[in-house]
Parts: sequence; C-alpha cells; structure tokens
Amino acid sequence: MTGRGSKNETVPGAQLDASKMPGHWLLARVGKRVLRPGGLSMTHSLLDSLKINGSDNVVEFAPGLAATAHQIITMKPSSYIGIERDKNAVQFTARQLEGTDIAKVIQGTASNCNLGDGEASVVVGEAMLSMQTQWQKELIAHEAFRLLGPGGRYGIHELSITPDQIPIEIKQEIEAALSDAINVGARPLAESDWRKLLEAAGFEVEIVQHAPMHLLQPMRLIQDEGLLGALRIVKNLLFDRTARQRVLQMHRIFKKYETHLSAIMIVAKKPG
Repeated sequence: MTGRGSKNETVPGAQLDASKMPGHWLLARVGKRVLRPGGLSMTHSLLDSLKINGSDNVVEFAPGLAATAHQIITMKPSSYIGIERDKNAVQFTARQLEGTDIAKVIQGTASNCNLGDGEASVVVGEAMLSMQTQWQKELIAHEAFRLLGPGGRYGIHELSITPDQIPIEIKQEIEAALSDAINVGARPLAESDWRKLLEAAGFEVEIVQHAPMHLLQPMRLIQDEGLLGALRIVKNLLFDRTARQRVLQMHRIFKKYETHLSAIMIVAKKPG
C-alpha cells in the first residue's frame, strides 16, 4: 500500500489552528499521505535494502499515517510494532492497521520505547531524526542499537545538508528557515555527520543513497499521491487560505535551499 488509501479520519493535531500546526500534520490535513523527504521511491528503496522477511521482528519509530507500516506488512515479517509518543497518535495509527494480525502500535518514544533488549531484528525511522536535537538523535540511535539483536538492521530516511563542508552560517540559516516554515525544529545533518551518529552508537554503515528533496514539487506529488490525490491536495488548498499560505511558504524555502537539501537513506548493521 502506498499510503494513498489511508483511512479517511481526522489526523492528530487537526484541532490546532492551521497557522500553528506542525508542517507534517498540516500537509496530512490537506490530503498528503506520503510525508517523507525522498518520497515513496526512497521508502521503497529503504525497505528493499533492509530485506525484510518472515523471520524479522520489525519496530518502526513514529509511523504516523502508517503508509510505511502497510508496506512493511506486505513484506510479511514475523511481527511489526509501531512506537508513537502520545495516546491519540497511538490510537490513530492503530486504526490505520486494523485487520493486520501481526501488527500493533504502542505508546513510547524513539529514545525509550518500552521494549526489551534485542527484541527487534529491523528498526525503521523516517523523517523524525531530522527534527531532533543532536542529543536526542544520539539517544534514539543508541535505543535502536539496544533494540536490535546481533546482525540487526537499522534503516533511516531523513533530510540531509549538502555538501558535507557547508559553512556553519549557511547551515544555521537553513535550520532557522525550515523551522519557521514547518513550526517544528529542523536540524538535518550532512552525510558525514549522519554516518558519525550511527557509528558512534555502534553501527556499521552499509548503504547510503541520496535523492532530491522535492516533497512539494508537482511531479513528486503525482508520483507519491497519484494524479487524483495530487488534485485533491490542490483543491483542499484552494479552499483553505491559511493552509495554502503555509504550504507555499514551505515550498519557497525548499526551493530557495534546494542546492543544499537532499533526502538521504542509510542502512546500518549491528555487528555480530
């Protein structure tokens, strides 16, 4: 499942004013179901690289609208557990997965998910580390390492800064502009820093891929949402002035810094 068929119900945070909602929930409210920086194609590449099979116990941090969760379940792992931070998000995501007997969603955080050591063979996280402080990123990477048994795989799909040696002033400018546009702190890393983060937690980096950060580009919208889904988003934006202004602001920021932003996918392995 691509995420286009998610159940039609109110997304978490929908009660907030559109001018104050976190950007990802605002996009979800106007109909966007694929909320990853590299789009559906990079999610597919991530899951293919993780080689999930019937012997795997999969844990996903912050599954959100459950688009990736549905794709994982079609790969027929032994089990799937989604970790969501608040009760409303747990209930929302669990409803998206109704009818799947191998899946459940529990309350916890990516840095403390209330599962035992070595309980997973695959951990997945998309579009969530980029929004954390460096300290939180480190806690989450170590939690993923703790959850995995020897030989376990950790896959991430995040926002990246390019090139590696970008001046700190430009990096800070990008962070501030992104944070203002999406109403959430945005702290993407360069590829070398993503590698260092995972290696410091004990992982061995095996696969790295990049893709353009074209989240709101017309062709990416059609690729990710389908033509009807893209048209539905446009229609919803036409009738919601505040949401339209915010989405246009996001688009301007993404366009302004497109030479310094990319999507990154990394698969790392726990030795053993």
